[in-house]
Amino acid sequence: MHRIITFVAGTVLGGGVIYAVSRTGKQPTAVPAPMQFERRAVPGDNTDNEFLKHGYPGPVSDFMLRSRYAASYNRALRNPNWVAEHLTRDNLKGTADRANSEFKEDKDIPPMFRALLKDYYRSGFDRGHMCPAADAKKDTESMNDTFFLSNIAPQVGKGFNRNYWASLETFVRDLTKSFDDVYCISGPLYLPEKQGDKWFVNYEVIGDPPNVAVPTHFFKVILAKRNNEPAFAIGAFALPNKEIDNSAPLTSFSLPIESIEKAAGLTFFDKVE
Repeated sequence: MHRIITFVAGTVLGGGVIYAVSRTGKQPTAVPAPMQFERRAVPGDNTDNEFLKHGYPGPVSDFMLRSRYAASYNRALRNPNWVAEHLTRDNLKGTADRANSEFKEDKDIPPMFRALLKDYYRSGFDRGHMCPAADAKKDTESMNDTFFLSNIAPQVGKGFNRNYWASLETFVRDLTKSFDDVYCISGPLYLPEKQGDKWFVNYEVIGDPPNVAVPTHFFKVILAKRNNEPAFAIGAFALPNKEIDNSAPLTSFSLPIESIEKAAGLTFFDKVE
């Protein structure tokens, strides 16, 4: 069994330390790789019963496989559920320029569930990448793929998307200087906030008519490995979608991976023993 270790950033973004921790192990399960744009319904597609005689209502998670990432799209919130990347020193190389790419609607999403360019117009939010454009300099196609709105979610601009979140993206890329393989899964969260003695989930919806949900937080879960070592390094971070001072330590946003799994309704890296 591989030993799992956790890495966290130092006092500010960029520094790194590693220490050993224990995690409740889950046996890996064999999951067949989905085909491009596969639509997954109920497990086993078992709709042969009286209740679903006339169709399975969903929810449907639109899966997409692009040049530099895989993603799952949430039709109700018009945001990604998650976007997964594999980063190495070699695949980060390239000369593609984001200035030559434009944001675009994803035609593989049915029109009634699609995030639209006009939703972001004068919304006050940036179009925030889950797979960063800077991770896809390999070629023009890879760069263009990161500009699909299915890879985008509304983010506060100043102090977050253009600053702290961008610094976190750089931190992830810089891990390839220390590790041979870096796997990163990013996505939105909608977390409760206490008001009085009760908890509420409150988030804005942009567009006219309202169409795209504005996440309260964003997560990055990272798994890294060196070829000559059996151990994996793992880190999980959840950041509020608001202006964050650049001096804030990344450690203040570090969480147990299980906490993000529970909040997002997802399971990360379950094939790692």
